[in-house]
Amino acid sequence: MHHFILGGQRSGKSRFAERLGMKWLSEAASREVCVVATALPGDREMQARIDRHRRDRPECFSATEAPRDLGAMIRSTSAPHRLVLVDCLTLWVTNWLMPSDGPPDAAAWQSARFDFLEALGACAGPVVCISNEIGWGVIPMGPEVRDFVDELGRLNQDVAQRCQRVTLMAAGQPWTQEVQRW
Repeated sequence: MHHFILGGQRSGKSRFAERLGMKWLSEAASREVCVVATALPGDREMQARIDRHRRDRPECFSATEAPRDLGAMIRSTSAPHRLVLVDCLTLWVTNWLMPSDGPPDAAAWQSARFDFLEALGACAGPVVCISNEIGWGVIPMGPEVRDFVDELGRLNQDVAQRCQRVTLMAAGQPWTQEVQRW
């Protein structure tokens, strides 16, 4: 069963996902959890965030990185006995739409997005995806940031449709519901 966790920055998304992972592990000795991290350390502050996530993560979780090829990583990592925890879609979209090495490639992004959604729908085991809910603030001034907010919002909706549960995090508190199909 796939689970989608959304919330603002520092809302407790990763901690809640880790608790779901520990619960998954506790239900059978043969189970595993693999964290798929999408962050790129573009500056010192981001490197510190990545380091904190690594330190805070349960030692029994394995980890791998997929800053761009998330669909392929999910296909290669997913298994019936393994929960895949993707942390996070917001940074994955950032890597595609705001790359540090030049302008974004819109066609490549759409292909990667489609590939990820197809992989998510075809997983052999459960997946927990984390993303930010960023569309609740003011409308951004620049077209690039508006495009990013729109793309992340559309992706979040499509991911939710491939999950059975969605949890909204606020102040470390989860609000979970079954996904309503449309």
